[in-house]
This record gives sequence, C-alpha cells and structure tokens, in this order.
Amino acid sequence: MHYLQQWNYCPECGSKRFVEHDFKSKHCEDCGFTYYFNAAAAVIAIIVNEKGEMLVARRGEEPAKGTLDFIGGFVDPGEGFEEAVVREIEEETGWRCEHGDGNDENNLKILFSLPNTYLYSGMVIHSCDCFFRVFIPSDAPLKANDDVAACWWEKPENIKVEDFGLHSARIGFKRFTKTLRVKS
Repeated sequence: MHYLQQWNYCPECGSKRFVEHDFKSKHCEDCGFTYYFNAAAAVIAIIVNEKGEMLVARRGEEPAKGTLDFIGGFVDPGEGFEEAVVREIEEETGWRCEHGDGNDENNLKILFSLPNTYLYSGMVIHSCDCFFRVFIPSDAPLKANDDVAACWWEKPENIKVEDFGLHSARIGFKRFTKTLRVKS
C-alpha cells in the first residue's frame, strides 16, 4: 500500500475529501490543509571496540523481531542526531557515551545516511537513518535494555548480512565493512 493511501481523513477537520496533492502530500478540499508525508529521522550506531569487534543486537520487538540489528531508533522532537544516538545507546545498552567534536576516536562520527521503511502498527513509516561510528571499550558493562533482547561483541567477518532484519541495517553493515576492507 502506498503511504498516501494510509490516510483517508483530513487530520485538521476530519473531512473525507482529503485527496492526493502530489507524490508526497494530501490536500483537504474542504479546509485547505495540506499534509506532507516527510521521512522520520532515525539514528543507527555502529559500535566498535579496540579489538575490531562490532556490537550487534537481537531485536526484541517487531518489526523483524529476533533478527540482528544495530543499536538505534527514532529521533525525538527537539533532539539533534548526536543527542538521539547517545540517548538510544544508553536506553538500549546502559552505556552513557559522550559526543565531542568528532576528531577523537572516542567520540561519535557521522558516517552516512540511508532511506528506510519501518512497519509500525500496520503502517509503513519512511525514515532517513543517520549512521554513526561509535567507540565503546570492549570491557564496558553493556546490558540489553528497552527493545533489545540481547547484545554482544562480534568480529565483522563472523556476521552474516542476511541475519539483519531491516533493510538499512543490511545496507549499512555492507557499506561499513567495505570501508574496513579498503583500509586493511
């Protein structure tokens, strides 16, 4: 189902005359309200340690429950990407990392972004996922929390891309590990 078809009534006045305006918006013919279906902002942390391992998580909730994932989630209103990734890491692992200027190996570094879709409550949510490289020491006391069922350190070569349940996590894993091979 196309995302515009998920909304039948104007959120402003409740009119059924809420029609497609263009490829990403609907317009109410009664009150004149136009709603743009923009992508939701999300963050993904590719967490690495000094041993060259990556922190992988097992999803504890749908969508893709039971599959591999990275730590991350949606950006809350009033948050920047850096604040969101720090919050998500703390919520899902218990680890409080700090973000700095990006020049220190112990700080967050923005890597790239990818479009994604996320099925939530029967609706397809379009997101733009901002990937970060985050360093956490291998002896950090990490504990799976929130919607993460488990998390552990793994060498990238032991991880199968097809074990990731979400599209952007699979693409992000491939893209990140490709840079590791280039540097070797």
